[in-house]
Amino acid sequence: MSHALHYAARSDVGLVRSENQDSAYAGPHLLVVADGMGGHAGGDIASSTAIGYLVELDDESHSANESGDELFQAIAKANAEIGRIAVDRPELQGMGTTVTALLRSRHTLAIAHIGDSRAYLLRGGTLSQMTTDHSFVQTLIDSGRITAEEASSHPQRSLVTRVLTGNANDRPDLGAREAYLGDRYLLCSDGLSGFVAPDTIAEILGSGDPPAATADRLVELALRAGAPDNVTVIVADVVDVNAQQPPISPQIVGAAAQSPDGTRALRETPAAKAAALRPALGLEEESEHIERLALAEEGTSSGPRRAIRLIGALAALAIVCAGGAAALYAWSQRQFFIGAVDGRVAIFQGLSSDLGPISLSRPIETTDIAVSDLPDFWRTQVTDSISAADRADADQRVATILGAAQACVSARSRGLECGAATDTPTTSPTAASPSTTPSTPTPSTPTPSGSRGATSPGATSPSGTSAGPATSATSRAPTSALRHTS
Repeated sequence: MSHALHYAARSDVGLVRSENQDSAYAGPHLLVVADGMGGHAGGDIASSTAIGYLVELDDESHSANESGDELFQAIAKANAEIGRIAVDRPELQGMGTTVTALLRSRHTLAIAHIGDSRAYLLRGGTLSQMTTDHSFVQTLIDSGRITAEEASSHPQRSLVTRVLTGNANDRPDLGAREAYLGDRYLLCSDGLSGFVAPDTIAEILGSGDPPAATADRLVELALRAGAPDNVTVIVADVVDVNAQQPPISPQIVGAAAQSPDGTRALRETPAAKAAALRPALGLEEESEHIERLALAEEGTSSGPRRAIRLIGALAALAIVCAGGAAALYAWSQRQFFIGAVDGRVAIFQGLSSDLGPISLSRPIETTDIAVSDLPDFWRTQVTDSISAADRADADQRVATILGAAQACVSARSRGLECGAATDTPTTSPTAASPSTTPSTPTPSTPTPSGSRGATSPGATSPSGTSAGPATSATSRAPTSALRHTS
């Protein structure tokens, strides 16, 4: 029998971000999620550039033995283009994107991955994570310094160590996997995986709903959990092409789906072609395509397993241990977070986590905002530290914290409880296009977003109630999104 993919892609801007920097593509042979970073003018360009180069692989010409190499080459070309754009436009220096991609060749899936977007497989009711995050907290887990449970609330959990930035050393991990009928695959940005628990994801994926309804439900749960970051998911089932007619028109969501005539100009990248790529075929063309799939040669091939792993942050940690801390220190000083100094809110430069006796941060501005004047939620966040995309983002967050402190002091002066009532705004995910116009929230206590979301991720149940740390209502005020530092 011949395999095919039955897929659906969804993307939502999230509860805090003012723009969608995620991009995703789902087609008959190719699934890709790319989570961009780089501030107001970079992340969407980086992610859509990656999509623009990868979409050319969505056809039937690949052999199982070559698909991994083809994925690698396409990602390398996208990476080079990201570097070229950054050179031509200095204001985009520092932009980058994650890439997690599956390329199908008959019964084999080639996998490419860089960053902290994830790929999951649900097989026989068991959910497994197919990719390993390239993130700071993952290096801490690998070295035994923290547990996976502790990583979910770590203040630097959104800090990535490997993404596509245009550097020649930005290379993805590669692998291959045999696909079986009944397999269900999930590709997602950390807007989902950082805020919805794996057991809840497994429950939703195993509910029996078709890919579109399942993708909608996953985005809805991420929003109910208070996800401040963009949320992007692809759900794809491996089906028998002779038993059901899968979609053949690609779905493009997020930044890559935006019109080049819109507010975010992407004309200088191949993403300008992505939104219009492969329009819906007529019935006759669709029938011919299904017949070609049905005549595909049967049999399976294990495909090459190739791993190109750069040790990234682990190498940096080794350098620190050896006394050569300059490289890591210089990188850390491009990070910012908000914490407390002598009971006052302060902006720090560096990382909130030290490496043994080596401090990687210093306060660069101490405000007059007393931590004791903050609502309980904000007091906890400041005490734990709030990651910021850059210095401007840190200043903006401090301004928000100041407003919360003033409101709290005013409420207490009138004998009222501070920050007792909150309402959570909601949005609805859209099919094949991002939600770029969030609904107006009712007055609420704002939730800070970290590097790509600093609220403690709450594991949500299918009913939408939080099973993890409480998440207060979130603000939809525009925020910067620089890297996954964001």
